Amino acid sequence: MGDVITIGLLSEEDKEATRNVLVASYEQFRDSYTNIEDYYTYIGEIKESLDNPNLDRVLVAKSGEEILGTLQLFLSSELAYGRPEIEIHAPIVRLLGVHPSARGKGIARKLLAESIDYAKQLGANSLYLHTTDKMSDAIRLYEGLGFKRDQEKEFLKYDFLVKCYRFDIESV
Repeated sequence: MGDVITIGLLSEEDKEATRNVLVASYEQFRDSYTNIEDYYTYIGEIKESLDNPNLDRVLVAKSGEEILGTLQLFLSSELAYGRPEIEIHAPIVRLLGVHPSARGKGIARKLLAESIDYAKQLGANSLYLHTTDKMSDAIRLYEGLGFKRDQEKEFLKYDFLVKCYRFDIESV
């Protein structure tokens, strides 16, 4: 793996490798599910996520031709989650994942920086994402980048509270 990491848009030929990176990056949470069937359902959703017609774009981080990380962007809570009642009408990051062998290289930070730049290009006031307490390393990263908790936009999925974090563009 080289040192140069590039961020670009998902291509059709990279879809399967990106799917594999996503699955590998979320496997670590298997034991946090009280109902293992919920975990398998979630992994199934992750596998299908790259074929979601509501996606605005998928970013991939690469070293050469190797996919190291990815994230998905949607333009509203209705498109991202099928939940218009959350009332987010701004870009939303979903399924940020970095392959376990590539962690600690700033890949997630680069993917999020590119997402913030994209939200600015769209003229959005905020960029949102949702996470759970089981993703404590990710939460530290989000808070370190300036994301703030927005409890009004949270919901329950399986037996987890899905916490909302918002990055305010005008604060940049």
